[in-house]
Amino acid sequence: MPPKKSATLTEAELRLMKILWRRGESGVAELVAALPDEESIAYNSALTTIRILEKKGYVTHRQEGRAFLYQAAVAEHEAGHSAVQHLLSRFFGNSREQLVLSLLGDASLSREEVERLRALVNQAAAGHSAADGE
Repeated sequence: MPPKKSATLTEAELRLMKILWRRGESGVAELVAALPDEESIAYNSALTTIRILEKKGYVTHRQEGRAFLYQAAVAEHEAGHSAVQHLLSRFFGNSREQLVLSLLGDASLSREEVERLRALVNQAAAGHSAADGE
């Protein structure tokens, strides 16, 4: 039975996952080389992180000669959805409404962002009304 996927990724894990999602299958040395200079980590740190990701179920590997090649086992949108669900349950009691109210209460929202959000809410409401009428 595969290990249970953890709901969250650490910053270091997310950095490596973003590279795997962008590049596809890669060796640890390739992952380290792909990190921006300001985010560079030692090979051994990357190897430890990749092994943790594998235990969490986010990464799988295959062996090619002596090298291990790693690939994402979870799609980026799936990992993002899982993180949002974790946030929703942990901080907002599984209330999407409370999450949205928290976002809307953020003073840094621009008028354009509020209008786009309004349009998305209206679109979602229209979709639900159409589904209810079927």
